Order: sequence, then C-alpha cells, then structure tokens
Amino acid sequence: MSYEECTLIGRNAVLEAFRAGKTIDKLFVLDGCQDGPVKSILREARRQETQVRYVSREKLDSLSGREKHQGVVAIAAAFAYAQIEDLFQKAKEKGEDPFFILCDEIEDPHNLGAIIRTANLAGAHGVIIPKRRAVGLTGTVAKVSAGALAYTPVARVTNLSRTIDELKERGMWFVCGQMDGQLMYQQNLTGPIGLVIGSEGSGVSRLVREKCDYRAAIPMKGDIDSLNASVAAGVLAFEIVRQRMGSGKA
Repeated sequence: MSYEECTLIGRNAVLEAFRAGKTIDKLFVLDGCQDGPVKSILREARRQETQVRYVSREKLDSLSGREKHQGVVAIAAAFAYAQIEDLFQKAKEKGEDPFFILCDEIEDPHNLGAIIRTANLAGAHGVIIPKRRAVGLTGTVAKVSAGALAYTPVARVTNLSRTIDELKERGMWFVCGQMDGQLMYQQNLTGPIGLVIGSEGSGVSRLVREKCDYRAAIPMKGDIDSLNASVAAGVLAFEIVRQRMGSGKA
C-alpha cells in the first residue's frame, strides 16, 4: 500500500479536489495572485479551514517540479482524517474508558508517525492534532507509523485548547508531560484520559498546558534534560497502560 501524499498542481486540479471533499493539508498560492479562479480556491480553502501559504514563484516552481502550476499548488493528505466522535466510538466498541493522545504543535513527521504507532500499541483510541503549526498526515508520517494509521484514527481540530474544553464536558480529564510536574508514578492516570504531548522545541504551549488537570514528569537520571517527543509519549502512554491494567480498566 502506498502512503505518498499527493501534490496537486494547477487551478483545476486543486479546485476539483476541494469540491470532491479531498482533504488538503496545505495550499500554496503565488504571493499577490488574487484573480477570480484563485479567489474561488481560497474560498474553498477557508470553508475547509485549510492552511494557506503565500509563496514566491521560485517556491511554487520547486513544489511543482517545474510543471505549469498557474500560481497554485496543494498538498493532499496521505490518509483520511477521522472525527472526534470516531475516537469515542472506538472506545465504546472496546468497552473501555476513552484514552486519546493529543499532539500540541508536533512538526516533525517522524515524531508524529512514531506517536501514532505508540498510540496503537498502547491501546489508545485515537490521536488528535491541530490544523495550524503542526505536521499533518504526510506520506512520511504514514510510513513511520508502520501501518498503525489503518487502525488508529487521527482527528484534526482547529483549536486544541477548545477541544480539550469540549472533551472535558464529556467526562475526560487531561495530563501533559512536563519536566516540573509531579512524578508520573505518583499520579492516578486511570479513567477517561487525554495525554498531551508538546512540540519538539518548546513543549506544551501555555494555553494548552493551563487546560490540563495534571502535569506528569518522567524520572530522568542522565546528563541532558529532555526526551524526544515521541519517546516521551511512549513512556507516559505505557505508564497509563500499566495503571489501567492494574485497575482492570484496560
């Protein structure tokens, strides 16, 4: 099975993809190009909340492989996104408390792919990612997930902190990985839980961190002070697995 994301080149190809309901992760438009067809494409992009970047002709030439791009190039997702409800349905089908992993501005496709793979192996019912300032379901993400995308739904949301509020209303609570938090072994990580993993550089953003109920620290004994995002996700996810097994909820 091929997991390569699709590059759409030219106005007709991009507009047809939008109107067919294909998921477009990123839209690149020639800076200053605002004629009628381009406005139609931008209108569809706004409706679907697609990330739009205005770039130079040189950038578009590079993205299109020098094909005639008419000022527009789009990158379609390699895999379809799920809805939040799909994640709850998966938990319901298994008769388990919901367990989601939320990625806060993860930009490295290798990290996201590894987190999705970990989510599957840890029995998480899905992964949630933001639309902005984060990598989408690229071909690299799909490959690194090693097939997990076929089984683990990934939902993409406009605002992660608002999504956390909505999930709290449905009975979930949230823990984020944080070096200055309480040791993860000393926290109760059972029940309907969302695990928030921060970005590679700055960790969990302030707004998202403030929405979390608890902050969990991973004990570290080495000479450097942080783990790779996907490794941290694995350590914390399997502590949740350990505690859920002990409580009979996994």
